[in-house]
Amino acid sequence: MTLKDTFVETAHPVQQVQLVGRKIRQLRKEHKLTQVELSNRLGIQQSDLSRMEQGQYRVSLDTLFRILAEFKMSIGEFFEEINQETITPRDIRLIQDFNNLSMDAQREVETFIAFKRSLQGQSGEDAADSADDE
Repeated sequence: MTLKDTFVETAHPVQQVQLVGRKIRQLRKEHKLTQVELSNRLGIQQSDLSRMEQGQYRVSLDTLFRILAEFKMSIGEFFEEINQETITPRDIRLIQDFNNLSMDAQREVETFIAFKRSLQGQSGEDAADSADDE
């Protein structure tokens, strides 16, 4: 596993869903469509589209492909802006620094990251356990 994979793996799914929703809303507004009009064109419920735009509902792959077709976009074009929002200059610098390390040093960093993630998981479980006790 590379450090880049670790970033992708640890990215906040909720944030990703919200970014996708914002992009759908932006495209809809740029094309001067209402939620009702776009949902009819996509063959989905207006309430589902609303929840997608608000980041409360994951967009299925089928619906995403219909959105891409509706706006005549490639998947790369759709996610280009989202990638720019989710990968920060700090992330790029960390990836470059990581890639400049020897393979042994990279393995050490990956092991350390796994260790730190396990500690975060334990502290989350401890908080849940103490909440259950109350």
